[in-house]
Amino acid sequence: MKNEPGPEQAPPSGPTPREAWLADRFEAVRPHLRTVAYGMLGSRTDAEDAIQETWLRVSRNEHRDIRDLRAWLTTVVGRICLDMLRARRLRREDYPGTWLPEPIVRPADADAYDPEGRAVEADAIGLALLIVLETLNPAERLAFVLHDVFGMTFPEIGRVVGRSPAAARQLATRARRRVRSAPQPDADLARQRRIVDAFLSAAREGDFDALLATLDPDVSFEIDLGPAAGAGPSAVVGAEKVARQMLANARVFLPMSRPVLVNGSPGRLVGDSDAPTGIAGFTVAGDRIVRIDVVADPAKLGDVSLDLLDGARPEAARRTTTPPDGASPDATRSDTTRSDTI
Repeated sequence: MKNEPGPEQAPPSGPTPREAWLADRFEAVRPHLRTVAYGMLGSRTDAEDAIQETWLRVSRNEHRDIRDLRAWLTTVVGRICLDMLRARRLRREDYPGTWLPEPIVRPADADAYDPEGRAVEADAIGLALLIVLETLNPAERLAFVLHDVFGMTFPEIGRVVGRSPAAARQLATRARRRVRSAPQPDADLARQRRIVDAFLSAAREGDFDALLATLDPDVSFEIDLGPAAGAGPSAVVGAEKVARQMLANARVFLPMSRPVLVNGSPGRLVGDSDAPTGIAGFTVAGDRIVRIDVVADPAKLGDVSLDLLDGARPEAARRTTTPPDGASPDATRSDTTRSDTI
């Protein structure tokens, strides 16, 4: 007679040694998978869904002969993202107004105290690039992201998209041509901050000419209010039009804003004491601002915590801050000489 567990004799529980090993290895690769999926999808929420689906597929199957788990998982998440992009492309046709990627927001001085966060930013794909990637078809986007950003080979990419290595190379070439046709953002963060600082200072002072001096002649201003808002305003294009738009809203925008990093570049977070209401990202190229993108879709702001960004509070709040007991005054002082503080 088989000795089967009765009501008082529970069956063995907990993961097997192999399941525990696989879970540990998956968690070690998760940050990489998150960055890949975010680059593919432009949405942190969708990226997490893709990672969850990747784990479900891995945990449901036996994969004892995998030599490079990181590469294998990258292939799996790439296929999942490709399917998600194809499905989303159909839905996006009905999206009212402007759609912008879901931004990655960090404190403006995160690199000074968060080396791990700085590493994440180093791998982050900039907002401007994500916007260009939205113009590509799903296969082109995957080929560009996996090859040009993450260094996968064309044979590996071909297996993801179901094409030959030569065809995968052609996909990446077409995508690269489109990406290079757009203004190339300045890689120097300090220089970006100086330009954005000059722009915001001119807006605060109402100096129209100084504002124009910071803007590219073909600068664009776009805002994503989310599907619930309907069509929303169309893009504003041209330095004079954008300057007037900024001056018209500066008195409301600036007092409520604080400096942050948006996908590794200078930005502003707008919000009161309860929750953020908008995130502005600036793209600087050739010592001029070429794009201003504002994400005001509540669904894309839900994970942005003002508490996590407490070091980047509005100026009025910073001036009234006192250091906690036992802390150095320098720990919480308002550094009004910083280039990203208005």
